[in-house]
Amino acid sequence: MNEQELLKLLSAHEWKDIEFKEAQRAVPKNAYESVSAFANTEGGHLVFGVRKDGSDFEVVGVLNVDKVQSDFLTSLRQKDKISLIIDVKEQLHLVNEKNLLVFYVPEAPRTDKPVFLNGDIRRSFLRKGACDVKCSNEEVQRLISDASLERYDGQTVDHDLNTCFSSKDIGWYRRQYEGKTGNRSYGDLEDLEFLFQLGLIKNTDRGQKPTIASILLFGQDGYLRGLLPRPVIDCQRYLFKHDDYSRGERWHDRTVCDYNLVQSWLAVLEWYYRFAEIPYEVNPKTLQRSDTPPDYIAFREAIINMLIHQDYADHCRKPVIAHFTDLTRFWNPGDAFANVRDLLEPGEKETRNPILVTAFRRIGFSENAGWGLRDVFKNWRGLGKVPPVINNDKSKKSFELVLHKEVLLSKEQVEFQKTIGVHLSEDEASIFAYAYKHKKLSIYDIRDVSGNPLQSCRDIADHLVIQALFVKIDNDLYELSPVMQERFKHIEAEAHDEAHDEAHEKLLGDMTETERQILNYCVEPKSTPELLKLLGYRSRTGNYKSALSNLLSSGYLEMTIPGSPRSKNQKYKSTMEGKRLVHND
Repeated sequence: MNEQELLKLLSAHEWKDIEFKEAQRAVPKNAYESVSAFANTEGGHLVFGVRKDGSDFEVVGVLNVDKVQSDFLTSLRQKDKISLIIDVKEQLHLVNEKNLLVFYVPEAPRTDKPVFLNGDIRRSFLRKGACDVKCSNEEVQRLISDASLERYDGQTVDHDLNTCFSSKDIGWYRRQYEGKTGNRSYGDLEDLEFLFQLGLIKNTDRGQKPTIASILLFGQDGYLRGLLPRPVIDCQRYLFKHDDYSRGERWHDRTVCDYNLVQSWLAVLEWYYRFAEIPYEVNPKTLQRSDTPPDYIAFREAIINMLIHQDYADHCRKPVIAHFTDLTRFWNPGDAFANVRDLLEPGEKETRNPILVTAFRRIGFSENAGWGLRDVFKNWRGLGKVPPVINNDKSKKSFELVLHKEVLLSKEQVEFQKTIGVHLSEDEASIFAYAYKHKKLSIYDIRDVSGNPLQSCRDIADHLVIQALFVKIDNDLYELSPVMQERFKHIEAEAHDEAHDEAHEKLLGDMTETERQILNYCVEPKSTPELLKLLGYRSRTGNYKSALSNLLSSGYLEMTIPGSPRSKNQKYKSTMEGKRLVHND
């Protein structure tokens, strides 16, 4: 971290990857809680020499740099202080002529978690937002489970091989397996020998036993539920936008899968086809109709990811697919071991359930080394949508994929790009449209939008800088140029005015005649008797009370004595928004 980056962090205050401590003369005890939290989550910076007062920060400096630094680093090498020797990187910075010590605490390897304090595993911490939070018993158990060298799906269970499996589901899998080019033929083998050859049954000192993976894949209901007392996936469909979810309305269509993975896959696929857009296209050569939904690949890979990467040792939380009219959200218990940025790069990735991953790959699913996310992004990109969003939350140990239906290059955006005086390639046009929505973007955002290798993305970004459309603000970080930002401000202002005018027309159209008259009369404060006389009413009719209540609740009318609603001196006057409404009318 350089001085410029540090100053940015100071101005931004604390967040999940930075913690400030005063530490002028000594190391505060809670500094070690931050070390545990960073090591158990995603790593972060610990800064000594900054005093916190609520949301305000003051640079006070470390007065005895050598002592504070030595005490802190020495303690981090003592097993009775912290369970893992962490390779902390330290830097000294001078800010406002005061010394700041900055320590970078890396994320600990999966096999070394949880990192705990004072020899007590219950003193394990996680970084949640800007806070260091002590792990619950369930969180400690999740960290321990993930640390095991033997993956959960490879463990064996003491079940009778002749009764624990569904032969029908094994038969379905074998048909998919035999139909996949390149697979070794095991057609002459009995089912149990077939599963043994694929590593789904293992030899133990108690004889051959099924793995947890094999029960998850093909287990009969009773055997499966003994291992997994919660649903495999809960699929919910809502007939409104995600932002309206808080209204508390019930799902329209729901499928709860509490059976093995083969049956769950087929059930989720059937649920998906109930709302998928099925195009009617005829191949001119074969005259065959194509009925594969355009978003099938993205949904298939997202569903398979949920089946093979969820934490099956977590019996408290269930995976959920929530499908709204504007997006679909895939949420799973269990975070990805790999960094999110690496998940979209070629190459093998460490996976939570390697036997399940291999089993699905053998029948043509999960092509990209255990993760189909690159296929998800490619499919979504081909449909012209904004890039999918990935939230890999290591503090909550959960993984979320969100597919937005929003079009990246809207008609308005295309028309605007015609006016900037620069010819943009297809990739550049999409990247520029993304920057318009987000203002800033990284080289990884450009990769997600275009699908190009990182070096090509840097070349594209640098070309947009040359064209004065972008400016580079940090390593691999760009934003719209000031000229473009100013142009967009005018566009947004015009769009806001248009939206305001439309809203104004709607408001006027929805208002009753009584409400219109009250707003007009109350440009100057009026009492109830005055209003009743002007309206021609002899008493407070239901119509009058309703109109007054609507105007007050909508903010177009206000009381002159709001603290005493029933005061005999109470009057009503139009608010600025109410006057604007009257004036525009």
